[in-house]
Amino acid sequence: MFNIEKVSAHCDIPCGVYDPGEAQYAALSVIRFMDLINEMPDSSSFDKDNLAKFTRLVEQKEEHSIIAKNAVAVIWGDYFKAPQIEKHPGVHNLVHSIMMDGSKCKQGLHREDGLSLLSKINEFAEMFWATKEVETEKKISPYAPNLEVVVPVLKSA
Repeated sequence: MFNIEKVSAHCDIPCGVYDPGEAQYAALSVIRFMDLINEMPDSSSFDKDNLAKFTRLVEQKEEHSIIAKNAVAVIWGDYFKAPQIEKHPGVHNLVHSIMMDGSKCKQGLHREDGLSLLSKINEFAEMFWATKEVETEKKISPYAPNLEVVVPVLKSA
């Protein structure tokens, strides 16, 4: 119908729109949901409202764990090619470790697992921005759980 002989592309989305911020935001959310769950009263005294709140928090914690994993996997799989991997040969092990931490966060309520997930995603963010020769800095997120994230230094227009 269109007589197209060959079409090729190297990624799912146009270059330049990748950003590990989505993964960082999701990891911060996972930690926050864990905190909120762990602040709830003992489940033996749950009324229906507490049960509903608990259920929503667990569902969101798991959903945001998946968001964090997927955001990292897309950047790693679609953006990191031979030149970036040569400069950052540890990226494969780091991504695998992020995937494992994301799974731990889905499975449990241990804040340490969430902190580890965020720490590794921050390390991944540093690698990512370094491949683009973008300077980074560490900032404290302005919302709970108020933890450190690696962000690009934004230039004035």
